[in-house]
Amino acid sequence: MKIYTKTGDTGTTSLAHGKRVPKDCARLESYGTIDELNAWVGLLLTYVNEPVDRETLIGVQNNLFVIGAQLATEAPQVPSVAITSDDVVKLEQSIDSMAEELPKWRGFTLPGGCRPAAQAHICRTICRRAERRILALNSSEEVDAELLAYINRLSDYFYVLALRLNFLQGTEEILWHK
Repeated sequence: MKIYTKTGDTGTTSLAHGKRVPKDCARLESYGTIDELNAWVGLLLTYVNEPVDRETLIGVQNNLFVIGAQLATEAPQVPSVAITSDDVVKLEQSIDSMAEELPKWRGFTLPGGCRPAAQAHICRTICRRAERRILALNSSEEVDAELLAYINRLSDYFYVLALRLNFLQGTEEILWHK
């Protein structure tokens, strides 16, 4: 199988059901940023050893594929998979579970610390950008509410994961101060 089709050489690509669109349209920007986030999560996984964190991150990667499929499917077509309220709840439970293990919050932290935490912060910021891209799409075409909620929680997850990873490695958080 050849990976290249040459059909995108003029600046268009196909959505999930075959419709051709410009490669710089809001829909592609949104799921392209999700794809970028998924790649960064893959890098984060190379630094994470805790089984519970690895399991959650692999689940996140799978959900990012689902989100990509949802965003690549234009109405009235229906994607074959979708983010559900259960996915949002599961992410919230992961956040709550990690937060229970952490010391009391002392203030805003600067991104960084140990390598895995720094990588989690990169994932957090790319997730926020993906959310902005998806919201831009949502201003012209309705995006599923559960997908929006999941992406919003996901950036919170990466923030708390960064705190956890620094805590587990005994790395002191650098607090923001003016």
